[in-house]
Amino acid sequence: MPAYLTFRIAPQEGPIAAFADQEAWQAREHYPDLLGVGMPEFFYATERDTGGWELCEYGAAEPQPARDSLGSHFRRRAKEAEDAGDAQAARTWMAAALRMDHEVIDELRVRGERFRIVRASKFIRMGRSGPEPPRPSDPDPAEVGEAYRMPSRTKGFIVDPYISAGMSESLLKLDLVQFVGVAPGAPPEVCEDAVRAVENYPGGVLLPAVFMVSERVDGRWKAQTPAASDSTPQQARDGLAAWLRVMAPFRFKLSDEKRAAYARAADVLDAKRSNTLCVDGRRFRITRVERLIRIGPDGPEGPRPSDFDSQPPVEVHAQQLKEKGLWKDENEPLELSEEALELKALWDQEEARRAAAKERREKKKPR
Repeated sequence: MPAYLTFRIAPQEGPIAAFADQEAWQAREHYPDLLGVGMPEFFYATERDTGGWELCEYGAAEPQPARDSLGSHFRRRAKEAEDAGDAQAARTWMAAALRMDHEVIDELRVRGERFRIVRASKFIRMGRSGPEPPRPSDPDPAEVGEAYRMPSRTKGFIVDPYISAGMSESLLKLDLVQFVGVAPGAPPEVCEDAVRAVENYPGGVLLPAVFMVSERVDGRWKAQTPAASDSTPQQARDGLAAWLRVMAPFRFKLSDEKRAAYARAADVLDAKRSNTLCVDGRRFRITRVERLIRIGPDGPEGPRPSDFDSQPPVEVHAQQLKEKGLWKDENEPLELSEEALELKALWDQEEARRAAAKERREKKKPR
């Protein structure tokens, strides 16, 4: 069998890895249903001489931001070559960056290195009690309000089906590579792309899990922001707490009484680091999200024609804005509307609250 169709299963070394594999097996019983999240994630990846593809640090909700990140990578390589005195290499890397600024390119070879925009599908497990929350074995080391400082778990991740996994993870991969994952009522082109992906990319590699906020709405669980995901459970909690203190009062024009209730709920979330929360009749849950990159004979799956891709390359977009008279010079002062000023004031209050909370934590630490 070719490598992309082979699932290599091996015992997981160490008690934590064994515990994680056991939890994954229990999740199959308690949360048996797999559901597609809908919004995929996109990375740029570099093919490795030793096998597999190495992912960049951060993913994007659309293909074009991932292409823009690859263009930035080419600029960094050009600067490194220039600093090393290699003028020819610097010109080659910069030429690649300029191409990314003007063209829609999902695969490119530069100086013998192969780069590709890679697509990751997202899924959640669902049970009778709702979507699966974070597992005890999921890394969650950050302090409240500080999770954004944690490094991304995808930076340097190697997409290689040859790497072995535990029994539970391998069974999940087997489930997901057969899963078309199209929502009812999706456009025909989305369905066709999904079926074609199962045929052309029948293998798969699981990425580290990420986390998002789900809300119970009209008797069904829905992703609060389907395109967003966080590296750790605490980062998702921090995002929900910020939404309660800032975005909910701003969007819904809450009364002072309700603002105070939402703020108290955020305080409880911070204090207990819980994965569920109820406030003002609304029910939230921190939800675990599985991610799969499909693999075919030539490597990982790229963007599909039906994937949402709202912006053109950066220079094309800039030209379009100039033609419409919407382009503003960088040195031109930006005037904020009343709504923008209100939102800024709320964020300033939240930043001040976080700074004060961090200072209190630092004072409590033993010297």
